[in-house]
Order: sequence, then C-alpha cells, then structure tokens
Amino acid sequence: MYCAYLRKSRADRDAELRGEGETLARHRALLLALSEKYNKPIEKWYQEVVSGDTIAARPIMQELLRDVEDGMWEGVYVVEVERLARGNTRDQGVVADTFKYSSTEIITLSKTYDPENEYDEEYFEFGLFMSRREYKTINRRLQRGRIASVREGKFVSSTAPYGYERVKIPREKGYTLKIVPEEAEIVRMIFNWYCVGEPQEDGTSLKLGPDAIASRLDAMGVRPRTSKKWSKATISDMLKNSTYAGMVHFGYDKDVKTVKGNRVVSIRKRNPDCEVAKGLHEPIISMELFRMAERMKQENQKNTVTSGMELQNPLSGIIYCAKCGASMTRLGPNSRNRYATIKCSNKYCDTVSAPLFLVEEKVLQFLQEWIREYRLSLPHEMASPVDDGITSHKQQLALIRREQETVQKQMNRAYTLLEQEVYTVETFRERMSALQDDASRLQKSEDTVRAELAGLEKLKHNQDKFVPTVERLLDSYATNTVRANNQILKEVISRIDYQKSERNTRGKLQNANFGLHIYPKIPS
Repeated sequence: MYCAYLRKSRADRDAELRGEGETLARHRALLLALSEKYNKPIEKWYQEVVSGDTIAARPIMQELLRDVEDGMWEGVYVVEVERLARGNTRDQGVVADTFKYSSTEIITLSKTYDPENEYDEEYFEFGLFMSRREYKTINRRLQRGRIASVREGKFVSSTAPYGYERVKIPREKGYTLKIVPEEAEIVRMIFNWYCVGEPQEDGTSLKLGPDAIASRLDAMGVRPRTSKKWSKATISDMLKNSTYAGMVHFGYDKDVKTVKGNRVVSIRKRNPDCEVAKGLHEPIISMELFRMAERMKQENQKNTVTSGMELQNPLSGIIYCAKCGASMTRLGPNSRNRYATIKCSNKYCDTVSAPLFLVEEKVLQFLQEWIREYRLSLPHEMASPVDDGITSHKQQLALIRREQETVQKQMNRAYTLLEQEVYTVETFRERMSALQDDASRLQKSEDTVRAELAGLEKLKHNQDKFVPTVERLLDSYATNTVRANNQILKEVISRIDYQKSERNTRGKLQNANFGLHIYPKIPS
C-alpha cells in the first residue's frame, strides 16, 4: 500500500500570488501520474495546510510519521524529499530514521529512495541537508527584504491592527495602512481614557486602567474584531503599539527556542533591537499621547513590582479557578468584607470568592493529614526500592561502559585489519556496519538507563527533602512572612484548583462551602 504527502513551500505561495495556479492541485496530478506509471496506486493523501519550520508545527507530518513507523505503508509519494523535512538536524534525523527502520520507500518525481540501500540513504540525507541550507538562505533574504520595507515606511505584518485596514500601495510593491474611521475613534477613546481620563463633577479626571477600559467597551456594545469581548491584554497591547502614532516596525516580538522535557519549544519575547521607522500611513493619535501612555505604563509596572515585593497572598502562583483555569487573586478588605478574599481573575467567570484565611486553613489541614500518612508509608514502601534502584542502575551503566569500550577497540581493530589488507573493503563495511549497530544499541541503552537513574536520584532527593520541608512549613507558618510561606508552599504544592458556585448567606460568611483539589509535589 502507498500514500502521498503534499505540502506547500514558501516559493509555492509566492508563485500562486503571481497567478501561476494552485500548487497542491498541480502536485496531486503529478503524483497521480507517477503512481499510474509504477502501477502502485495511492491509498491515502496526507495534505499539510499549515507551514512550519519544525515537525512539531506540522500535525499532518506527525500523523504520517506515526503511520510509517507502524509499518502501514510500503512507500510514500512526495514531489521532492525537501517537502518531508526542512527543519533542524534533529527533525531530519527523525524523518531519516523513521523511513529507514520501517523499510518504507520514498518515491519522488526524480528518484525512488530505498532506505535499505546505503547509497540511497546517503543521497537522501544529503538532500535533506541541502534543503535546510536553502531554507536558511531564503529566510535570511526574506528578513532583509522586510527590514528594507520597514525602512521605507511600509507595513510588513499580515494583519492590520484594530483601527486600520491593510491596503496595497499603488504602482509599488508592498502594503500600507488605511484608517477605518469608526474603529479609529475607539482607539482615540482608549488612549484618552488611559492618559487623560474622564472629567468628574468635582473637576478632577478619573483615569481608567486596561481592565476598566475593556469593561467600558463591552458595556458600550463595542466588539473587537476577533472575539466577543475585550480583554485587559488586548487593551495593553494596543497602548504599547506605536503603529497608532504613525510608526512601523519589524521583529517587535522574537521567538526564542529552548529545550523543555527533551522537546524544542518557542517562547515569545520582546525584542529590544526591533527595526522601527516612520510609516507611510496616517497616525490615529499623536506621538505625544503615545509617549504619555508609555510613561504611564512604565510607572504602573514599577508600582506593580514594588507591591510584589510586599507579597500579601501566600497562595500566589499556586491556586487556580477550576471552572475557567484563570489564576485566583487576593482582594483586600473593603466596606463589604472585613477580611481579604480570594477571587477568580477572569471577570467573565461566575466562580464565587471566599475568605483567604479559610482557604489557607484547608490547605494546611490537607498537608497535615497527608504528611502523616506519607511519613508512615515512606520507610517500608518507598525508601528501600529507590536505593536499590539507584545501585542497580549504576551497575548497569558500568557494564554498558565496559561493552562500549570493547566495541570501540573492535572498531579500531577493524581499521587496522583493513589497512593491513587482511579485510577486503566489503568485509570491512559489513564488520563496521555490525559494530555501529552494536554501538548505537549500547548508546540507546545508556541514554535510557541514565534518564531512569536521574529520575530515581531526583526521587531520592525529594524523599529526603519533602517531609522536613512540609514539617518546617507547618511549624513556622504563623510566624513566617507571607513571601516565605509562599516560597515554601511552591516547594511542596504544584497546583490548587478552587471551586465554589454558591454564595454564603448572611451570618454564614465563614462557612467553607468551597472545594479544593490540591496537587502536592509528592515523590511517587
């Protein structure tokens, strides 16, 4: 059985914009003709509708690799091998190994790759390497083109911000922005509410924060473009977008790749070195008003940091709403409540608040009961197997290292026998192939054992540390600072889910009619 994989490249999308026809339809016709030529019909089409640099960003590619790995297909049709993997070396290795170890052919317009053929394997890997190199070259060229466009005042993003529409520049390459009058008026109101405020009866002005502005717009019936409600984050992003003051930029946010849990993930961060220039479009607000908003946001951030140094919520960063997933925040005493309460930060969620001290009491009560049971079970059920496991894994590693040394000596010996013409080239290749398989097997075994050993050692560390940490917390909670209690709670609890749907009746304000699902960092 055979399948086919279709994916557009960036060059294909550019060609379509020039009117050269729909790429995937053309590729489908080419592969159908190829399958008829070889008399190997295509049973399934894997069509990627998104374009990504990595396999993680391409769900259809992930599905194809899983099916290939399970031995579902004898071969895969693709226009060119570059369509399979243009990502980093790790991704290319995943693709190459998946096809190799499943003995799945790769059938392209120019060549059929047999994964069990040594020369085809080398040619395939070389093709992936050259594809990655070409991708980087094209990407650098595109980045330079976008920076040049920004310096000319053109708008290079694909989506216009609220208040504008994206329009083609007449008789020129590139785009600029055109004001949408009714939306632009809302943008001016947002900046004025934030920077100047609303006049009050006593002659003062009341300035609105992002959250209050979002609520005001919702009450007015004004809707954002892509959602039903305004959010604090949306308003904050608008207040720091210099496009409204007539500027254009590129690289405002930057994807920073990092490794978490043996996976490469991208984190979006602000880029202080982004390219900024005066745009060709008409500004909605003055630069003076935008600078004022910038200064006010900086001041508000300083105030937030200052208040953060005097932490008042011991459950900060730990407790979340079970209904909507938003973080629960502390609300200080007011005219209605004489004590601090904890409430859901999502203004659209109807989860009911509760006194903070009651929630604290329940958390501490849970830890007291849990640690008592945990301490009783630890010596007999957990300590000994963990110690034995660590010893056993260290012995396995020592054995694997001795075997690896033996294989390396055998490889060196094979090279010597080839040089002395005891081995023919063919014999040498067969011998080295077997030894390389042994080395690969041993390396995988070493990686597995090391990962298991690291987990056991971490577990041992947690066992030795967990009980004393919880007991220290319970003994000193009343005398510790809020920040100290928060830090210790974070060491022993990963998350708390809070749930409450009924309000307390008069005279029963201290009734703990809420639910807590506590996830302790218990070594298991």
